[in-house]
Amino acid sequence: MRARGVSHRRAECPVARTVDIVGDRWSLLIIRDAFDGIRRFGELQRNLGLAKNILATRLRELVAQGILEVVPAADGSAYHEYVLTTKGSELFSVIVALRKWGEAYLFDEDEPRSVLLDTENKLPVTLQITNAAGDPISAADAFVRKVPAGPA
Repeated sequence: MRARGVSHRRAECPVARTVDIVGDRWSLLIIRDAFDGIRRFGELQRNLGLAKNILATRLRELVAQGILEVVPAADGSAYHEYVLTTKGSELFSVIVALRKWGEAYLFDEDEPRSVLLDTENKLPVTLQITNAAGDPISAADAFVRKVPAGPA
């Protein structure tokens, strides 16, 4: 999933470690499809238009990382399905953030696009970043506290 020989598995930055696991486009699109209820290998392959070997590799890695799990098919057939684990479900805000950014910057105002709605009220989903007190904040209101340099 990452460039050969480059790993951020031990990085001090949580973003780097996360990108190491889900940072390629295919993994993110597989996760997106899992949120949309696409569960079988063949359905994922058709929806993504992805080569079977690449899809198999990505699915294997997402299962190994505990983001997806393999379960028997819901219809009782001999097939198996890929479903989000709790860890995988926690990526919902990441997918929503990518969607919101894409809506804001990659579509013309009148261009048709899919819309994410809440199931209860059928209203568009929003995403807001807040501090621990619940107050909305932006990037200008936040900073990263770096890990102190250790002894030389």
